[in-house]
Amino acid sequence: MFHYLCYQSCSHDPLSYLRRAGVQWNRRVRKSLNAMCNDLSVPVLGQQRTLQDREEVLTKWDELSNYTIELSNFRPVYAPKDLLDVLLSLKGPARQSETKKEQLPKWEFSHINLPVKNLFELRAIYVELTTKDQTSTHEMVHKCKRILRSKHATLAQQLLKKGMTPAPFRGQLWTYVLGSQVTDTEVNYWNKLKNSVITIDHIADKLVFKDIQLTASNDDQYFVFEDILYQILLCFSRDEYVDEQIVAENYVSRGKYYDAPPSGVVPFHGICMFAAPFCYLYKDPIQMYFTFRAFYIRFFHPLITIQTHPQGIVSLCLLYERLLQTHEPELWSHLRQLEIHPIKLVFKWLMRAFSGHLHPDQLLILWDLILAYDSLEILPLFCTIILSFRKECLLQVNSWEQIENVLADLSSIQVIPLIQLTLNRDS
Repeated sequence: MFHYLCYQSCSHDPLSYLRRAGVQWNRRVRKSLNAMCNDLSVPVLGQQRTLQDREEVLTKWDELSNYTIELSNFRPVYAPKDLLDVLLSLKGPARQSETKKEQLPKWEFSHINLPVKNLFELRAIYVELTTKDQTSTHEMVHKCKRILRSKHATLAQQLLKKGMTPAPFRGQLWTYVLGSQVTDTEVNYWNKLKNSVITIDHIADKLVFKDIQLTASNDDQYFVFEDILYQILLCFSRDEYVDEQIVAENYVSRGKYYDAPPSGVVPFHGICMFAAPFCYLYKDPIQMYFTFRAFYIRFFHPLITIQTHPQGIVSLCLLYERLLQTHEPELWSHLRQLEIHPIKLVFKWLMRAFSGHLHPDQLLILWDLILAYDSLEILPLFCTIILSFRKECLLQVNSWEQIENVLADLSSIQVIPLIQLTLNRDS
């Protein structure tokens, strides 16, 4: 597991502005939540449900899509576009080696002095993907069974690196790698969270319902999981363990926010798409919850947090732009001539880790690789791969609307073949 280092902001720190931006973004999100509560006269900290409301939530727990709730006045606190606007506005000190004439355009991330890998270094990391694995499906099934019997997390992680995990075994493998096995302790904890949902009405509940209705419920691949997504995310909003781990890993330097949900995570537009793919892995909502929670803390939260770590969203944006500029210079120049930020093409893919964009079976293969290599760097690499794959079409269009049309449908994308093709290229 990668660990987020503890940094102290100071005047001689060239990245102190980035850390301040992270704190300011966190405050801005909570200020927006408070403003919504004030506008709607809703308590920020939640309130006891009426007896009638408790009975309705309990009765409809397995079919919460039938729970009556008025949402017309509620809106997402923020969306990916809002975070991207903040990232594009980041301004740090110019490098000493740059003259005024040589300074890079403000709309690039190149001025951010964070170390990122190049394609050759990524090839060394993802070396298992550079050759086609000749293991048969029968052999893979046999290996999965043997590893699951051994309950060996490291072996399970190594197996995922092949990118050819048999679907029936994926959920169990992820459970061992993430250490999210369910015991009586987890069952009791889940029941505690469920009881909190039943007894306490929180503004996060409305935001969760709103988000699921705006996203997963309208998605052909995930609408059938609407009811279980309500359970997962309503319990998630109550889970103080999430907040404790976020603070412990120092994703953002902050104290406890009492004006936020107990989890410390303010629901945003699209948060349910982090949880939706797990519905394909588990029938048991309790096992699904604890695996999703572990994955969120370890991988998803850095995607919505402004920070300096190489696995954070800022570094991932910078890695994507470096890869695109270096290996697709013609496309890069085309976008610059159109005055279109290259990151705008892919940011929604990055922030959602492609959930809701790739077909679920391909998405889970991509997430296999995130878990196997304990790294989010596969995301900007794959963004670049898709643009390379559709470069000819992109070079023929000259407006943002046309570019969006070229990139709108990723349903035909095959993860492993495209990654192998790119990693084996000479350039």
